[in-house]
Amino acid sequence: MKNSRKFFDKLANGQFCLGTCISLTDPSVVEAICTEFDFLWIDTEHSSISLEALKCHFMAMKGSDCAALVRVPWNDSVQIKPVLDLGADGIIVPMVRTAKDVAEAVSACQYPPDGIRGFGPMRPIDYGRIDVQEFYREANDSIITIVQIEHEDAVRNIQDILEVPGLTSIAFGPQDLSASMGYRGQPRHPKVLRAIETVIEKARKANVPTGISVGDDPDILCRWVDMGIQWLSMSGDIGLLMRAAGEVAGKVRQHLQNVKA
Repeated sequence: MKNSRKFFDKLANGQFCLGTCISLTDPSVVEAICTEFDFLWIDTEHSSISLEALKCHFMAMKGSDCAALVRVPWNDSVQIKPVLDLGADGIIVPMVRTAKDVAEAVSACQYPPDGIRGFGPMRPIDYGRIDVQEFYREANDSIITIVQIEHEDAVRNIQDILEVPGLTSIAFGPQDLSASMGYRGQPRHPKVLRAIETVIEKARKANVPTGISVGDDPDILCRWVDMGIQWLSMSGDIGLLMRAAGEVAGKVRQHLQNVKA
């Protein structure tokens, strides 16, 4: 939970947080890059990462200052519970549309009386070395609960969403948001960007940090920062690998062409 508090504190102090998305199952990837980032967005919605692989990712991050934020497949307490029990610092819930959806997500991350989370952590209590009462006292205040604004219904309901107690942050899903607005494949359509700007402004007034997970174009990433985003998941493990491979191979091939010329 110490890394969740570090993530909280960075945002509260106005520090920008940078991360990337993890979709590969090999924990060596996480171990190699986690020290470069403030958080990792570990995706179990659109990847083959299992609970067993997820546990290995958390173990690979142990000792770092990097927060483990896990996007679950759906707003389902049954799927959220084991992810928290394995030691996630935070949960990212996709496709919320209403304040009721958000309240259910928060409840799934909180122990009673604040929520419905059942008790069964192993790694978070260091296999019994941490006092249970001490863990209870800290757990509800330490878990990061993030919901994704990626449907036009959520944009319409954003004021009520931002007022849900226990919500830590919101994150945008521009691709799905654009599709719901009738602009499929156009995440930077002017109307989509205006909707996002409106949400960012309302979130700022409500003191709710905003984040996003997008590609690896530095210019576009900087534009998101300029719009007021406070934490950014840039590209992902596969995307960064492909970009680096393409850049290095491209330079070598260009050099060979110059030599032959």
